[in-house]
Amino acid sequence: MTDHILPGDPPIPLLLRRSAQARRISLRISQLDGRVTLTLPKRCAEHEALDFAAQKEPWIRNHLDARNPDIKVELGAQIPFQGTMCAIVSGQGRSVKMSDCQFAVPGESDRVGARLAGFLKQTARARLASASDHYSKRLGRPYATLSIRDTRSRWGSCSASGGLMYSWRLILAPTEVLNYVAAHEVAHLQEMNHSAAFWDVVQALYGDYTQPRGWLRREGSDLHRYRF
Repeated sequence: MTDHILPGDPPIPLLLRRSAQARRISLRISQLDGRVTLTLPKRCAEHEALDFAAQKEPWIRNHLDARNPDIKVELGAQIPFQGTMCAIVSGQGRSVKMSDCQFAVPGESDRVGARLAGFLKQTARARLASASDHYSKRLGRPYATLSIRDTRSRWGSCSASGGLMYSWRLILAPTEVLNYVAAHEVAHLQEMNHSAAFWDVVQALYGDYTQPRGWLRREGSDLHRYRF
């Protein structure tokens, strides 16, 4: 993959990706972070893809303008935590502290996002491990490992070897959403598919999952607006 810029006000970063399967140039704008990706055939010249992007510039800018703006995580900003908006203030000491839905973040202002992300990742790991343990015990099937990442395309996954992976941004979502995703991935320990039998397992583990699943579809992309 290579990076380019579409000139203008503001300039738009473009990611060029070659694919052996591509038969023509295609353009995609991520709803998660607004990334603009051009996919082109193996033998296509880069200037052809850039010309294609220039022709599509009005369409690209309209779609980017329609996205909710990204939010820089810094002092004075607010972020969701378990579904509730919490303020970020300057803190003392050596670690992030939380009380009354307020994050007190110590250190230099330009390190606030990184420090708070570290705190949230630790908290997410603990909450997701607890939820996974709960549903795994109910299912009667242990998982092998648990990892936390900042995934763009999925909220969780379960490998054939029993490894669970979750997006740490689930800690920003309401608790019932985090619990639903944990139940969903644990259910894959028994059913490695999305068949009716799989959804029966999710129902048995979590209960009625309609609301949290719907929340993720409607609101989930907004969790990626927060830039740490």
